Amino acid sequence: MFDKILIANRGEIACRVIKTARKLGIATVAVYSDADREALHVQMADEAIHIGPSPAAQSYLVIDKIMDAVRRTGAQAVHPGYGFLSENTKFADALKEAGVAFIGPNPHAIFAMGDKIESKKLAAAANVSTVPGYVGVIKDEDEAAKIAAEIGYPVMVKASAGGGGKGMRIAFNDAEAREGFTSATNEARSSFGDDRVFIEKFIEEPRHIEIQVLGDKHGNVIYLGERECSIQRRHQKVIEEAPSPFLTPELRKAMGEQAVALAQVVDYDSAGTVEMIVGQDGSFYFLEMNTRLQVEHPVTELVTGVDLVEQMIRSAAGLPLNITQDDVTLTGWAVESRIYAEDPLRNFLPSIGRIERYQPPAETDGVRIDTGIYEGSEISMFYDPMVAKLCTYAPTRLEAIERMRVALDEYYLRGISHNVSFLSAVMAHPRFKEGRLSTNFIAQEYPDGFHGAPLTPATRDGLIGVATVVHSLSAAREATVSGQLPHWTPAEATDWVVGVDDESHDARIAAATAGWDVFLDGRFVNLQSNWKPGQPVFKGLLNGMPFAVEVDRLADGYLLTRDGSFVKVTVRSPLVARYAAMMPVKVPPDTSKLLLCPMPGLIVSIAVEEGEEVFPGQTLAAVEAMKMENILRAEKQSRVTKIHAKPGDSMAVDQVIMEFE
Repeated sequence: MFDKILIANRGEIACRVIKTARKLGIATVAVYSDADREALHVQMADEAIHIGPSPAAQSYLVIDKIMDAVRRTGAQAVHPGYGFLSENTKFADALKEAGVAFIGPNPHAIFAMGDKIESKKLAAAANVSTVPGYVGVIKDEDEAAKIAAEIGYPVMVKASAGGGGKGMRIAFNDAEAREGFTSATNEARSSFGDDRVFIEKFIEEPRHIEIQVLGDKHGNVIYLGERECSIQRRHQKVIEEAPSPFLTPELRKAMGEQAVALAQVVDYDSAGTVEMIVGQDGSFYFLEMNTRLQVEHPVTELVTGVDLVEQMIRSAAGLPLNITQDDVTLTGWAVESRIYAEDPLRNFLPSIGRIERYQPPAETDGVRIDTGIYEGSEISMFYDPMVAKLCTYAPTRLEAIERMRVALDEYYLRGISHNVSFLSAVMAHPRFKEGRLSTNFIAQEYPDGFHGAPLTPATRDGLIGVATVVHSLSAAREATVSGQLPHWTPAEATDWVVGVDDESHDARIAAATAGWDVFLDGRFVNLQSNWKPGQPVFKGLLNGMPFAVEVDRLADGYLLTRDGSFVKVTVRSPLVARYAAMMPVKVPPDTSKLLLCPMPGLIVSIAVEEGEEVFPGQTLAAVEAMKMENILRAEKQSRVTKIHAKPGDSMAVDQVIMEFE
């Protein structure tokens, strides 16, 4: 076994590898860029080596810098995590030449299966069912459109070295094929240093199900069940679970055995994933093989009890698998929610900034958190927007989902925009709970974007009750610490006017046998909690049932968040409420004649000129943020009067890119 390993990655996956290395008694070395100088993985590791500027292309993707860190620290092995150099044969070869173990598959397997084009050729030769498509290298936009038309729309344009949703576009016509080729090529070059793309038929209404395989250097390969990864947005996974609610034992066995056969062709000797597109009729097609650890590996670990990182380290050290296929059992159900630094109310645009407050739910046997952030850490524009993975485990699927709903309500993260409210809404969605999934779920259920989950009458009353209790307790506390005089007793108000969605409700609070009774327009709710002023999450019971609400104090009221719903609530005395009703309403400024940068990022291109007439849907500019290229389009017919930005400019959110007449 190794004495010291280097992790050639960052963020939550670097922290994840360090945890297992500690368990095995192995010392760890972290590498970091300028942006990650204070990152959590740097603090957790036994040693840390600086490898360059913030952009990944100048640090984490530079093989020579990683190799230099290996030599300086004497690391005997390197774990690449996922992304970056994890599927780079040149990196694996460089480690092999230096006599350093690569904690991943052999270079031949990486080349044959990690390259999406080569893997499809190999799968087809091995009589594995594959999706129709063109697996040759495409040279330009015109050839992309020609090939796409021959395959038949819709098609998927994909980066050969891709993964994590990067370098992928769906095209329904020639124009979209050309544009998709350009964007996918740019993203692939930026994220992987490899701009090759290929095109395949896009299977409509599919499920995305993947098989986890595990091999060693002694010819043993097994599969550890499957993961359902159908909840995706822009081809990027959002929610995963294990097992799949769709697979029968027979289908699981057929897919697992095919995945193992494919892995054996290339003498696969580490953890890897064979991804499948599965039709609603149970037919399945080989999509690609990821020759690395997957982001969603924790759900497999939870239902099998197998530490995949430990197995990768054992295999790299030349040890045989210590489990057989017969030892693999799937027990219970696990669900994973990816916490992204993005704003779901602004079409999921990336968000950057400092983590001002961070209070995740407590980790238990049923709640697991893999993260690379802490209160005070910085989320930069240079890397993937995923900041954490929240996993729950329970005996049944519905219990795991309910546990996830509670954990999301208790997941308090401020300083950046994030998608926790959206994840909560999906968990509560009837179709998701029924397991009626496809990769089109988000597009179909949220066609106009996400604007918050609807409030049920019971949740609405509960939030009004929470606001009343929170405000009363805060007011009582303020009264005890200000204006104190001898023999003075503060008076506690009991009558309030609560404003929600332009409606006012009379609320009266009274101490109850347990907690408080809040009377609302003739109704009442009972709340019990140990909440204290200043705590960000109100946890307790609503009418005897568990109830958690995130509480943010505003200048004039509170922002309450629960189950994907968020409302601004004001709590005023009757007199103040009458005065507030007389205040004029502030009208927001008109920005309809401006193209504003929707997220902090880098201008990739400007597609129009000053004086040019533009039409609805026309491309105006492209902005790159967090390794994703975002196309900005015209919303209406107009004329460009002034352009304020140029390619290469770094833009802040809402900074003006161009003006219209």
